[in-house]
Amino acid sequence: MTREPSGTVRIFHIQAQGARELDAIPQRMPAQGFVWIACTRATFAERLPVLQSALQTLAGQQLVDLHVSDLLNAQLPSHYDYTSQYDVLVFRRLSATQCDTGEVPSLASLAGLAAAKRTGPPVLRRIDTSPVGFAVFDQVLLSVHPDDCTVRDAFAARLLTANPTATPATTTPASAPPPVPEPSAAIATPENPPSETLARELRTGPVPGSRLPTSPADLMLRVVNLIVDNYLDLRRELSRQLDHWQAELLKPRGRFANWSALLDARLTLHQLDEICEDQRAAVQDWVDTLETWALPDNVAALRELDLLKVRSRDVLEHIERVVHHVRRLEQSTETAVQMHFSVQSNRTNDIMRTLTALTAVFLPLNLIAGIFGMNFEFIPLVHKQDGFWWAMGSMTVIAIALVALFWRKRYLARTGQH
Repeated sequence: MTREPSGTVRIFHIQAQGARELDAIPQRMPAQGFVWIACTRATFAERLPVLQSALQTLAGQQLVDLHVSDLLNAQLPSHYDYTSQYDVLVFRRLSATQCDTGEVPSLASLAGLAAAKRTGPPVLRRIDTSPVGFAVFDQVLLSVHPDDCTVRDAFAARLLTANPTATPATTTPASAPPPVPEPSAAIATPENPPSETLARELRTGPVPGSRLPTSPADLMLRVVNLIVDNYLDLRRELSRQLDHWQAELLKPRGRFANWSALLDARLTLHQLDEICEDQRAAVQDWVDTLETWALPDNVAALRELDLLKVRSRDVLEHIERVVHHVRRLEQSTETAVQMHFSVQSNRTNDIMRTLTALTAVFLPLNLIAGIFGMNFEFIPLVHKQDGFWWAMGSMTVIAIALVALFWRKRYLARTGQH
């Protein structure tokens, strides 16, 4: 048994009694529970023969070449595919998991591009969209993560500290026969049809180790849900920063000049919208596939399938919330830009209206000054001693009358004051 290098491949054995991390990939499948193999994308490419051999030993099936290429592709959008032996889900994460642990990431990777500093809001620079790949077998889950592995490490920490909710009295060993139900609750009678009996058992029956994943598919959905919830945790901060930008755009006396940062933010939100659409389509395909699974014979397995469908719909609902929030932010940013240009247009109109009113005030004054400036020998009031004061008085009266008229008509008032 070869020990795996620390930090590159992590192996977990998960069962109803608890989860523990293994030093190496087991050479045979444990009698109970399932195995989770999590590695980085670089390690998956480097140790592909070893991992394929382990999948053959534990699950009896290797990954096909096309699915290997999908798991190695850092540019692949979210999508779902399946075979008769396993399912493959590629899901682009929306934020770095350091948000859960209290750390603040400083680099961003948008749509698989190289990490780089962006000029938009800091919260947008922290959103990471690197893909995480899952290969779901009956008793094995293989997950391929970006090099930072923050999603894997965050969920592994939760997994190792989780305690099963079942007590020894309610936990049923895998080899033991199922418990005999009470007659009033489980026996089909004319007053208690089989369908209603099964539904009651699904609603009220105990779920051993419900705080731990019960299957590789359940574990995959919990990791995906963690990825989506990491973005939902950033909604308030993202909204606050974009609201600040909107306030800057709508300041009547402000001069907004950071247009390149605003353009980056709008492009980022648009690309996040496309990524969320791919996520929703991938999870919807998974939900549709669950509906085609054959119904198990026993109540415990049927309840597990029912809970799996519920968790899948819950993940889909979380993605819908992310899509709605991203679109609302994108629309709000676009609306703020349009309102900014409307405010600037109104401000320009106010300035032009004021200048026009002032020009109209001085036009008759210029006319009077032009008339008395003509080179004629005989002009009224020119040769009188008080002619100058009559002309000045007339010009003052005309100017005051016009200013009062324009002020009454609000030609000289600001639009924002009314």
